[in-house]
Amino acid sequence: MTVFLELGQRPDEPGPPIQGPKTYPADVAARLAADAETIIAKYPHNRSALLPLLHLVQSEDGCLTPAGIAFCAKQLGLTDAEVTAVATFYSMYRRTPTGEYLVGVCTNTLCAIMGGDAILDTLQEHLGVHAGETTPDGRVTLEHIECNAACDYAPVVMVNWEFFDNQTPSSARDLVDALREGRPPVPTRGAPLCTFKETARVLAGLPDPEAAAAQTPAGNATLAGLRIAKERGMEAPAVDAVTDSASGPDDAKVAAEATRDQPAAGPSATVPPEPNKPETDPKATDSKE
Repeated sequence: MTVFLELGQRPDEPGPPIQGPKTYPADVAARLAADAETIIAKYPHNRSALLPLLHLVQSEDGCLTPAGIAFCAKQLGLTDAEVTAVATFYSMYRRTPTGEYLVGVCTNTLCAIMGGDAILDTLQEHLGVHAGETTPDGRVTLEHIECNAACDYAPVVMVNWEFFDNQTPSSARDLVDALREGRPPVPTRGAPLCTFKETARVLAGLPDPEAAAAQTPAGNATLAGLRIAKERGMEAPAVDAVTDSASGPDDAKVAAEATRDQPAAGPSATVPPEPNKPETDPKATDSKE
């Protein structure tokens, strides 16, 4: 008796399975192979080029497909399973077709309390789609995203990974309207906007020189600490003045050696512990009950 089992994603696993064409036409495969050769040459070991190659095939399809997975595997001498294991780990690799502009609204802690949740709700209603869906015209895919290390500009909206800072529900509506009308606005900082597929090609290591030259400088909030440090005559210590437990003075080495094999301190009823009061292990005390 023969039983056929189709291997794939388990039903309880998050995210859709990777779907689409299983092979590329000969001309597409040849074009991608030429780009892949350029990318792979930058790395001492071929398999180190896997992440940029995944961006390369995403620039072709707008998301990952079995054809893209197989292409990367063939270029690097890996199995499809090895490539898929990496591809499904990172959220920047899309498993569903993506619009020209991937609009991500940060809903992590600071952006949320500054209005990120309200922005996401507004855009879902305004665009008529839920997070993770694409507008019928194929222009905008809406996503809710985790922190993008731009908390000093909260709430932040990202379009194809470029920053639009200090957003409001009204400004976010204007932003997506401009994208759908073919008038992509200039990001607050970074490179000019390009389509999602073009962005993926840049992330693959094949940047557009003109776009790279047009990048805007860091914003005021980012430079505030540097500006204050200069005003107060502060500067980083010289390299030879920095020490650690491995290269510092003898007393630091002695202290590190003395505590290396010591168990971590147990939980305390007072955080931080009261000064000069030793902590006790509740398991070590006799129960009188």
